[in-house]
Amino acid sequence: MRKDPQSAGSAAFPAAVRRASSPAAPRARRPGDSRQDAGATGPLSRSPILIGVISDTHGLLRPEALAALRGSRYIIHAGDVGPPQILEKLSAIAPVTIVRGNIDKAAWARKLPETQVLEAGGVSIYVLHDLMQLDLKPEAAGFGVVISGHSHAPKQEVRNGVLYFNPGSAGPQRFKLPVTLGRLIVEDGKVRSELVNLLATDH
Repeated sequence: MRKDPQSAGSAAFPAAVRRASSPAAPRARRPGDSRQDAGATGPLSRSPILIGVISDTHGLLRPEALAALRGSRYIIHAGDVGPPQILEKLSAIAPVTIVRGNIDKAAWARKLPETQVLEAGGVSIYVLHDLMQLDLKPEAAGFGVVISGHSHAPKQEVRNGVLYFNPGSAGPQRFKLPVTLGRLIVEDGKVRSELVNLLATDH
């Protein structure tokens, strides 16, 4: 049975996030996965789809992050959210795909899935918080992108035809790591990524 975290019965859970979910085919499903379909106009996008990718906010959603996410058609949050107000603010911009991070232990957050699948313009995107917990071969399962967070270190690389993308942390700065988020641009069934540094000068 399909588990829909967006309908988890918590008044604190943002309504706009609940509305982001829609039924989809069971391809490449795993226990606990929730699938969302962003490709409403067909299997391939005829115009670019901009997806904002953010992670590890830890209760801090900077104005710079909100500004960088504006214009996104969809937003992915790769976990370690903090309070639900973070998702309320994000969902005011675009529908949100969210997974649970290791600090997300409040009652409402425990209802979030550990993994999500987002379909966008013919590209399948697998989302989890900690890449070390990936227990499938994305290329064999048909995924073009794997999104993760947790490390606070931004990274983007292609392996075996799969884009592995970590947007870094957009929340409190850790050590000398940058404060970043990311973007995916899906067009003609292909995807490219970019990182956005939210602070003019890291210190």
